[in-house]
Amino acid sequence: MLPRRPRHPLQALKRRSQELKQQVDSLLSESQLKGTLEPNKRRDIYQRCIQLKQAIDENKNALQKLNKADELAPIGNYNERKKEEHNLLEKLTHQLQELAVTISREDTTEVGALSEKEEYDDSVEEDEEESESEESEESAREEDSEEEEEEKQENESHKQPTSKEYISIGDFTAQQAGDLTFKKGEILLIIEKNPDGWWIAKDAKGNEGLVPRTYLEPYKKEEGGQESSEEGTEEDVEVVDETADGAEVKQRTDSHWSAVQKAISEINTVDVLTAMGAIPSGFRPSTLCQLLEEGNQFRASYFLQPALTSSQLSFSNPMWDAKAGTIRSSPSRVSLILTLWSCKMIPFPGTSIQVLSRHVRLCLSDGNKVLSNIHTVRATWQSKKPKTWTFSPQVTGILPCLLDGDCFIRSNSSSPDLGILFELGISYIRNSTGERGELSCGWVFLKLFDSNGVLIPAKTYELFLNGGTPYEKGVEVDPSVSRRAHSSVFHQIMTMRKQPQLLVKLRSLNRSSRDLLSLLPETLLGSMCTIHLLIFYRQILGDVLLKDRISLQSAELISHPVLATFPMLLEQPDVMDALRSSWSEKESTLKRSEKRDKEFLKATFLLVYHDCALPLLHSTLLPPFRWAEEETEAARWKVIADFLKHNQENGCALQALLSPDKVHEPFDLSEQTYDFLGEIRKNVA
Repeated sequence: MLPRRPRHPLQALKRRSQELKQQVDSLLSESQLKGTLEPNKRRDIYQRCIQLKQAIDENKNALQKLNKADELAPIGNYNERKKEEHNLLEKLTHQLQELAVTISREDTTEVGALSEKEEYDDSVEEDEEESESEESEESAREEDSEEEEEEKQENESHKQPTSKEYISIGDFTAQQAGDLTFKKGEILLIIEKNPDGWWIAKDAKGNEGLVPRTYLEPYKKEEGGQESSEEGTEEDVEVVDETADGAEVKQRTDSHWSAVQKAISEINTVDVLTAMGAIPSGFRPSTLCQLLEEGNQFRASYFLQPALTSSQLSFSNPMWDAKAGTIRSSPSRVSLILTLWSCKMIPFPGTSIQVLSRHVRLCLSDGNKVLSNIHTVRATWQSKKPKTWTFSPQVTGILPCLLDGDCFIRSNSSSPDLGILFELGISYIRNSTGERGELSCGWVFLKLFDSNGVLIPAKTYELFLNGGTPYEKGVEVDPSVSRRAHSSVFHQIMTMRKQPQLLVKLRSLNRSSRDLLSLLPETLLGSMCTIHLLIFYRQILGDVLLKDRISLQSAELISHPVLATFPMLLEQPDVMDALRSSWSEKESTLKRSEKRDKEFLKATFLLVYHDCALPLLHSTLLPPFRWAEEETEAARWKVIADFLKHNQENGCALQALLSPDKVHEPFDLSEQTYDFLGEIRKNVA
């Protein structure tokens, strides 16, 4: 019997995707009858929903790691086929998320109306045994009994008018017509209590609408006329934050809320934050941040490396110019400077999450896939104008390069749909759980060429942001400010002014800027304030690989600490700032004739690098770089500042390196050796 022929990896994943699609379709068909099914059946559907989501994630991860080289035979339109499978899996994920949330709400409503809760109590005990101590179980049961009595009273007064006052425990923004928007601490008059958890309420201004029961608690006054649950202490605020953020296991006893909340969090934390009103419905997990976390293929350090020709026998970039005695200038299809000005009308998140960083991530794209590294610029803002983000138009002196709003952009892609993809994002931490994450606050795609293939003019562009992910269409960042047409021209103008937008300026290049950019890789995005350091690296790289190597066919390791470690600086911007500062200080002491001597400048740069960046990269006093962690960033900068000050006082880093107070990591050969075959770019955009 002949052995079975192995299946193509992409074909196997495609077949698995079809199997998952059939299971999801079957589950959706069953869910259409969920109103007539028993609670046990609905919970079974819910669990299957979670299991399918996990299976889809596994298939998605496998698809992401798959390369064309893994196939047994050539496959036409390989990237397009991968993209189709990715879109299918994304669609299935969204269907499961919507179904899970819908079923959880149905369970919440119906179980709250049940008179027998034995099964519910059993499941609550199981969840609490896994996550809480015995003390929390006892307190939860005491609150359960109080809530049961309250729920019975509410069920008995089903659809009966009431005039009881409630106080809101969190901010809520209307999600659709008929909802009532309110702020935390507002007193609402409840007119009618519906069993689905959405009550009809009236605020102090007389506005009526539907409000979620989970955002309210009875409003009581003490004999002195003060609130019994007024805000005033930090302890009270913390409790409110937890409740507003969805951690309501101790207060809600009308459903399997603990299990429901845990499952929803596993599916998508953003759904919970949206349902609780903490973020607008147009916010999503950051797409570009997820790409950065998957590996180095979208990082600047990857695109800075040399590239081989299709034959793999020589370098396509950099190339050597024997006449000039340096690397050859390489013109590219796109070579320009972009300035980020500001972001306006960006929705401000609720108090249940703490914003750690506001930033813009940008990259080159053809509308379907990313074609360059992903560059990040951090924004600044003022508490007086929380919806406005600003950027530094030009970073000089001690300002971090992370704040540099001036970006260079290079690309040699021939795609007619080439453009710049911008994604506004926030890094956050949830006050109630300590969970960290990154959200997209909107995105926009600026196409760089018109229908005739002509580059768009250099001017300022006012770009209106879209909600959702770059793969979703027609989603608004904040549905409360709709872009829908209106009969009144004045109303249309006012509405457009309220839309989230990004202001950028494209700048044409003068001869000097064009010559500088032509020394960089054909595809790269970065900060203008670091361009001179990148050019030094490229020139040294060209010398080592193309001029000084004994044999161009040799693939041996190269002893060169700068080539081995410089790309690491692109992922540690504070160390790059230290090098930039040290070089600026050294350059100010050079004579005019020395500044015109390219070989002397490269030799001086190598000395500065060895005195500054190299010791810092391997110092045990420098904590590992972590994005948007204020304490870590402050600790790192203190170590860097002390080191630079010590170097300045002693003229070099030798004393710091030999000092018994300075501890460095054990020496590793990777600090000294550059393996260009291991670092080479496999796929050139």
